[in-house]
Order: sequence, then structure tokens, then C-alpha cells
Amino acid sequence: GAHNRRKDYPIADNKLKTKGAALSRGIPVPELYGTIEHQFQIKMISERLKMRDSFVIKPAQGSGGRGILVVTKRNDDLFVKAGGLQIDSREVQRHVSNILAGLYSLGGRNDSAMIEALIDFDPVLAGYSVDGVPDIRVIVFRGVPVMAMIRCATTLSDGKANLHQGAVGVGIDIGTGQSVCAVQHNQVISQHPDTGVVFERLQIPQWQQVLDLAASCANMTGLDYLGADVVLDRLRGPMLLELNARPGLAIQVANQAGLRHRLTVAETIADQTDDQDEKIKLARECFSST
Repeated sequence: GAHNRRKDYPIADNKLKTKGAALSRGIPVPELYGTIEHQFQIKMISERLKMRDSFVIKPAQGSGGRGILVVTKRNDDLFVKAGGLQIDSREVQRHVSNILAGLYSLGGRNDSAMIEALIDFDPVLAGYSVDGVPDIRVIVFRGVPVMAMIRCATTLSDGKANLHQGAVGVGIDIGTGQSVCAVQHNQVISQHPDTGVVFERLQIPQWQQVLDLAASCANMTGLDYLGADVVLDRLRGPMLLELNARPGLAIQVANQAGLRHRLTVAETIADQTDDQDEKIKLARECFSST
């Protein structure tokens, strides 16, 4: 709170504003198929989705992964969710109606529903996530990446990369992009509970680009302390999924390390240089466990 001005929060709290700001700066984001802003528009959803076999519907002002509907394929007139459950268009409409009513939004305020492309994630990460896209959370302080983890969906989390719902958080070494430790419900584990893939071998591809994208979000938002959620698309590489001005602290458990010391070091780095490349270089040197 001491480092983030209240006027800068909306760009992180509203995913539509995040997407607009990112696009204006050339930061890659998932394609937006459309938005639903009023209840009377809901009846047109079937027509909008007629040519879409896969998509994601999410609240623009949602938090904690709530209200996200992931559809991976179609079966005639039915939509197949991550996890295999089939739903019809009426259930999709009901879900969107709940989004607009503010059921999943910060403070319960009226919201908008976003329809986005489903990420075709990098096959290097196959086996580390089930029925959903793994995302990489990077904590950035004054433009310096200080801690990272990848959140891997499980059957328990219903294909969502949300730790509170049962996803696995894997700490990632800032210096190398290599896994540090994996936790589920704050308990250390060694392999994915559904696939059996060993987390010790996890290495994030295009790691420098991931850090560069996350660090770029500091200037984009004006926020000194933020969490940038990045996904790795098979063709487009690292893409910004969303931002969080109040990132949770479970990332410390996944890294088996505290944030306080790193934030102090990051402040020293930020006082030394305004150059983003130099900030990332020094962060990789200071925060590497190797």
C-alpha cells in the first residue's frame, strides 16, 4: 500500500483495462473475442460462439480465479469444460449473467464478461498441468523481478491455475528459470498429483523474455509492487494474462524463501539504475539459488 498509488489500481483490477494498456505498448496478450456488458446481450452469446470450439469467459474485475469458465472443445451443441463436464448454452448464459451481476467481482460491483481465446500452451509444459493452462506469477518491485512461481492446474482445481482451489505452486529460481520446490495446499510435494510428472525437472523456456515482460508491467501501470501473470503460448511465446496489485504471499512457500530480504535488495537495485535490462540482470544474479 505504501508503494502503490490508489489511482493506479484500476489498470490492474480491470482485465479489460490491463489488456488495452498492454496492447498500446506492444505487450502480447490473448486475443479478445468480445465482451458482454449488459444482460440483454446474453441471448446473443450462442451466435457469438457459434464458430468457436474453445474459449475462456471471465469477469473483467474478478479476483482469485473465481468466475472463470474454460471451454476446451465442443460436442455438437454442448460445450466441454476443462475436466470433461459438458454444459449447454443455457448454463453458459447463466454463468455470464452471474458475472454481470457482480457475483465474482471485487466488492460485488456490476461487471463485464470477457470472451478470450484459449491459450495453446507450450508443449514443453505438458504433463505439469491438467485440463488447464499453467501460468507464471512474477512478483515485481520497482521494476525488479524478485520472486516467481508457476501455477499448475490439477483435477482438484478443475483446470484452473488457482492455488486455493488445489492447483500446484512451483517456485521458480529467478536466476535460472529452474524449479525450486512444489507445494499443494502449502504441503511440499515432488510430482504432479494427476500425471506423476516430477517437478524437479521443470525448466521454464524463454525465461529472459518472461522476466522482461513482467518487468515491463511496472512502467505500464505505475505500480511499484505487483504480480504479473504470464502464459507461454506455443506459437506466440510469453503473453500477459493479467495483473494483480495485491498478489498473495503463498509464492514464498513455493520458493521456500521470504520476500522481505529480496524487496530490500530490489530497492537497492532500483536506486542504482533505471535501465530495465540492468535491473533484470542484477536480479538474476542476486536471487539465484545456484
